[in-house]
Amino acid sequence: MRANYKTVNHFGESEFVIQKSRFLSFVKRAETEEEALEFIQEIKKQHHSATHNCSAYIIGEHDQIQKANDDGEPSGTAGVPILEVLKKQHLKDTVIVVTRYFGGIKLGGGGLIRAYGKAASEGIAATGAVERKLHVLIKTSIDYTWLGKVENEVRQSDYPLEEIVYEEDVGLFLYVPVEEEKLFRDWMMEMTNGQAEMTVIRHKFLEFTV
Repeated sequence: MRANYKTVNHFGESEFVIQKSRFLSFVKRAETEEEALEFIQEIKKQHHSATHNCSAYIIGEHDQIQKANDDGEPSGTAGVPILEVLKKQHLKDTVIVVTRYFGGIKLGGGGLIRAYGKAASEGIAATGAVERKLHVLIKTSIDYTWLGKVENEVRQSDYPLEEIVYEEDVGLFLYVPVEEEKLFRDWMMEMTNGQAEMTVIRHKFLEFTV
C-alpha cells in the first residue's frame, strides 16, 4: 500500500481567454482509468459544440497509467503539455480536460503548447492540491487515573484525535502516521509508566492541504 502522495481535491474548474479562444479547464481526482475516461466523456458530452476537448491523466501508485489526447489539435500541442504539468506538480490519480472554443485566431504550435499548459496549471490551482498521508488508527486503553495527563498531552500533539470512549477503562482513538507508529507507542508507554494498551484498528488516508 502506498504511504504518502499528492493529488487534487475532488473537482475544480477554471477559464481564461487568449486571442479570442476560450480555454476551460476541468480537473478531477480519478483513482482508476475507468473513472478518468468516464470524466472525459462527461465533459465532451457537456461541451460537444467545443472545437476541442483535450485531456491527460496519470493513474496508479507508480504513475503506471499515463495518457494524453490532442483531440484534433496538432500532435503534441495539447494533451502532452497537460500531462507535463501533472508530472511537474507530482500529482497522482488526476485527470484534466481542457475544452477550447476557437476564437478565429490561430495560436501556432508554441502558442498552443503554452495555452494548454497554462490552462492545466490554472485548473489545478483552482481545484487545489492535497497530500494524502497513510495513518494507522490506534486505540490506546488507559486507566482513568491517567486520563487528565494523557488527554492533555494528546490534545497538544499533532496526532488527530477521533474520539474518547469511556468504558471500564478509557479508550483514546488517535490517527498516527504509519512511519511514526513506534515513536507513538514509546511516547504513550513512557507517559503512563508502561500501563497503556494499544490496538491497531485500521489504516486510513488523511488529507492535508498543500
